[in-house]
Amino acid sequence: MSDADQRPDPDALLRAAAQEGIGRLKVFLGAAPGVGKTYEMLTEAAAHRKAGLDVVIGVVETHGRAETEALVHGLEIVPRRPVDYHGRTIAEMDLDAILARAPQRVLVDELAHTNAPGSRHDKRYQDIEELLAAGIDVYSTVNIQHIESLNDVVASFTKVRVRETVPDRVLEAADIEIVDLPPDELIERLREGKVYVPEEATRALGHFFSKSNLTALRELALRRAAQAVDAQMLDYLRTHALAGTWAASERLVVAVSELPGAPELVRAAKRIADGLRAPWTAVHIETPRTARFGDTENAQVASALHLASQLGGQVASVPAESVLEGLKRFTVEARATQLIVGKSARSRWFELRHGSVVDRLVRETPGIAVHVLPMLETPAPHPRQRPRANWGSPTDYTISLALVAAVTLLGATLFSFGNITNIGLLYLLPVMVAATRYGVRAGVVTGLISSLAYNFFFIPPTHTFTIQDPQNIITVLVLMGVAVVSSQLAARVRAQAELAQRSAAQNSTLAGFARLLTGVSTQEDLGQTLCAEVGRLLDVSTVLLLPERGQLALRAAYPPEDRLEMIEQAAAQWSYDHNSPAGRGSDTLTASEWLFHPLAAGGRVLGVFGVARSDAGNPLRSDQLPLLLSLLDQAALAFERIALESEMATVTQLKERDRLRAALLSSVSHDLRTPLTTILGMLGEMRAESEGQGEQLAAARSEAERLNRFVANLLDMVRIEAGALHQSIEPVDLAEAVAGAVHDLRRVLEGHPVRFDVSPELPFVSLDPQLFHHCLINLIENAGKYGDPGSPITIEARRQPGSMTLSVMDEGPGLPPGDEARIFETFARIEGSDRKGGTGLGLAIVKGFAEAMGLSVSAANRADPAGAIFTIRFPEGLLRKASAGE
Repeated sequence: MSDADQRPDPDALLRAAAQEGIGRLKVFLGAAPGVGKTYEMLTEAAAHRKAGLDVVIGVVETHGRAETEALVHGLEIVPRRPVDYHGRTIAEMDLDAILARAPQRVLVDELAHTNAPGSRHDKRYQDIEELLAAGIDVYSTVNIQHIESLNDVVASFTKVRVRETVPDRVLEAADIEIVDLPPDELIERLREGKVYVPEEATRALGHFFSKSNLTALRELALRRAAQAVDAQMLDYLRTHALAGTWAASERLVVAVSELPGAPELVRAAKRIADGLRAPWTAVHIETPRTARFGDTENAQVASALHLASQLGGQVASVPAESVLEGLKRFTVEARATQLIVGKSARSRWFELRHGSVVDRLVRETPGIAVHVLPMLETPAPHPRQRPRANWGSPTDYTISLALVAAVTLLGATLFSFGNITNIGLLYLLPVMVAATRYGVRAGVVTGLISSLAYNFFFIPPTHTFTIQDPQNIITVLVLMGVAVVSSQLAARVRAQAELAQRSAAQNSTLAGFARLLTGVSTQEDLGQTLCAEVGRLLDVSTVLLLPERGQLALRAAYPPEDRLEMIEQAAAQWSYDHNSPAGRGSDTLTASEWLFHPLAAGGRVLGVFGVARSDAGNPLRSDQLPLLLSLLDQAALAFERIALESEMATVTQLKERDRLRAALLSSVSHDLRTPLTTILGMLGEMRAESEGQGEQLAAARSEAERLNRFVANLLDMVRIEAGALHQSIEPVDLAEAVAGAVHDLRRVLEGHPVRFDVSPELPFVSLDPQLFHHCLINLIENAGKYGDPGSPITIEARRQPGSMTLSVMDEGPGLPPGDEARIFETFARIEGSDRKGGTGLGLAIVKGFAEAMGLSVSAANRADPAGAIFTIRFPEGLLRKASAGE
């Protein structure tokens, strides 16, 4: 990089200016709970407090750890704000009190925390952003699994998806300190009860806190911190105009050309970047030669850049005088550490005439590792025609000749005053004007005519083309040389100006389109905006098709279209199914007048966009394809954003509905439980005192007990959804458990003989007897309620390799095919079967309780005799011997 190029990056300066006057955020990042993030934060805060800094605690969660609680003493604590939630009081951070206190630094634990409803902000990181905006420094803590971009990665190997996440942008602007602990030490802390209470620690060690999980989480935390630090370092380098790659981490650039092997280069760059966990960019260098590309070459470049965008890389097009200069400048600006280029097979004569870009890159880019991959030559099924020379318009030559004539008249006038020897210099004026304005050919022609005119009118013997003095020959040659050199310089400047103008126009178009998309909030408006803008920019007709009920439906068009022909529908469907272009101008279904491109984001096809011309010509010029693909990429991201916003709104509504339903269930069930208890007690006393109404009182008590079970189901459902199940695990004998459940349901099962096939020799099962009793009650009552009148109910247990099963079978119509899983949903009422009616809670409670105890439950139909069968499966890990002597 030259000294002239070493200037601060404007965007980096703007970001630095935006940080002026706001607080700094420091995040203590850990791989998992228990590594000591809060402890480290408090230790550093205590040191700052001792040094005289005004430090207060906004919120710190000690989780009952004695060593952490000891550090809290000595620091000022801003009292929390009480919030009523579901009948209980929650203490949340008092944001207004901290702002009023205005300390220099505040400690805010658990960055990903979700605030209680009614708070000013939904998330704690938003509270922190308000504190930072007020100029207050903030210390906070977070675990790697709470980072939004890594949420899916963590869930893929831990099998646990956390619901509270923090956007990546929060970490990008923060100072990060890794709080690290080797997995073995963390596991030992768990066993000693320093992280969780012993019961929870035992469960955690068997699931989330396995050594493999902790090792992977630790690697993620270290890599994510390294990425954030690398981004901050690059920002600092650009702000202060410091040169060098500063290869603290890898940064890849892949050069994309018009050759057929460009997609293979992009895929290779993706593989290398994934292996190094490094950011990567695909760049195409636009040179004057790019303007002479045909449709095939332009399509190859656009396809390669589009592929890079779909694979998660950044893309860029850089205007430059040559490929070599463009790559050298871009790698310096991107601080690249590795460059991937393709080398096609060239003859020795070609390399002698033109040189080798790859060889020069290796020599002239010290400090950058250059990967050279072989590429295919451009296929040439037909001989390539040399482009016709552009000789300019007759007007250009007329003006040039007029300038020569004017200079000749001026020279003749001056010559009449005396023999002036340097009149020939006057002819440089028309030569330079023609060369700079009309190109090299017009300049050469003007130079030739000027030399002839000077020879004819001013070199003795005049009015002849004879040259007697050899010095005059030099004058003619100089005129010709000036014409050639000026023409070449002018052509180079004009080509660079055209490249810069084209690049600026495209960037302006994309920026304007992006601004339009930010203001669109619905798919309908976005579709109309996309069709109208692309139609206006490219002067084409446009359509947008989105999936609807398994088929593509026309959602927007410019100008308005009602329908597409069958061949267009087929091309659009092929494009959607294969995530590839189809129609005129592509390689598939070329009979269609429309060209369809998939609208894809995140590796998923969202819809199809089509373009066509009213004259039925080729829908796009080859130079328009990159712009169209860039517009479609932006639109796809906007569609995905709108879909996510709609999803979030739906999730919010569902959460609110579930919250209201849980509150209603809890309220109703509690209000019903008290009078039911009184009624049951009174019925029991009346039955003991009365002799003539025993049958009626027994029936009333039976119905009251039935209603009591409904209320118990409501309460159980609330406990399941609230995650408030407390288990008391102990060995349970299946034979005794089944007998107890049948005894409690003896009134409900009147008329249904019960067949037991549960051997007392079966092993005991480790589970919560009360929850298991509820499961059996609901399954057996369900069989008695929906089995045919007088039909038997069969309960059998079987020992199988690796597990044991308990089945409850009735004899009735059974379940509709396909509804075996849906029957366990809350409030599910299956129509057209023996399971319609009722509250739909009993089987949902069975599933919730069973999964809480580590069991699985399933439903199916049986053929002989017909009916339904519900099966609880006990894994091997829960089975225990019936007695110590066995």
